[in-house]
Amino acid sequence: MQKLLSSIVYIVGFLISLLPLRLLYLVSDGLFYLVYYIVRYRRPLVRKNLTDSFPQKSKHEIVRIEKDFYAWFCDYIVETLKLFTMSQKEIQRRMQFVGSEKINEAFDKGQSIALYLGHYCNWEWVTSIPLFVGDRALCGQIYHPLENKEFDNLFLKLRSRFGAVSIPMAETLRYIVKKRQEKQQIIIGFIADQVPFWNNIHYWTDFLHHDTPVLTGTERIARKAGFAVFYLDMKRIRRGQYEGEFHLLTDKPDELPEYGVTELYFRALEKTIERQPAFWLWTHNRWKRTREEWMRKIDPVTHKMR
Repeated sequence: MQKLLSSIVYIVGFLISLLPLRLLYLVSDGLFYLVYYIVRYRRPLVRKNLTDSFPQKSKHEIVRIEKDFYAWFCDYIVETLKLFTMSQKEIQRRMQFVGSEKINEAFDKGQSIALYLGHYCNWEWVTSIPLFVGDRALCGQIYHPLENKEFDNLFLKLRSRFGAVSIPMAETLRYIVKKRQEKQQIIIGFIADQVPFWNNIHYWTDFLHHDTPVLTGTERIARKAGFAVFYLDMKRIRRGQYEGEFHLLTDKPDELPEYGVTELYFRALEKTIERQPAFWLWTHNRWKRTREEWMRKIDPVTHKMR
């Protein structure tokens, strides 16, 4: 049944993706009214997240951001569907990367790269980065496999269309060691703005006016592997047009204090969100864990469940 459902989704998605984006955006416009006004998908959560994150903004400003978010979110859905059939020429025109001189400097020094990004703008289109990097390095992204294997395979197909390699989270270190032994430079994308599991919480930071538990695995990997650490600053130039700019956070992560790399990332992401707040994934229940509950559940020495 799951395989049949996945096949149906693939066929429908493929057929929809044959439409040009200008027509898909008409579909998105209709989807916006359905999702925002009729289904009201997670609207209380989005309103709360926005209100708590921007206490200085008026209700009118919050509602404007909220509507802009849902309009963009529907665009994101049809843009992701377009990946089924989007050509290399079109994705290179619509998803551009700048700052190549910075990553080339890291490659010239023999370093591989850990690339931080968030659920901001169209992160699925970032999987076209191999078309930008070329033969200088192998490009991959860390992902958490879906429980449904058929849908997991479906997303893997979409994310590998332009040459990116999807690396299961549990195999990250093994993959890095293997590529180092093969003397293969790599650039790996880490989407690090998810909610950590209770026993994976090691650090809290102030993020968008919230006491926030954050993932620190990217920093630990960068320190062990001696990676240069970059942040991809995403911008929506206009509808269907994005730009990602590489910002070097540090090329010596082991010289920063513990969690210093993580702090650099969250300060950069916070700045990006504050610049264009509508394009972050506000439907995500980012702040469902509290420090008080964490202290009740987790042993502070072993970091294991009590």
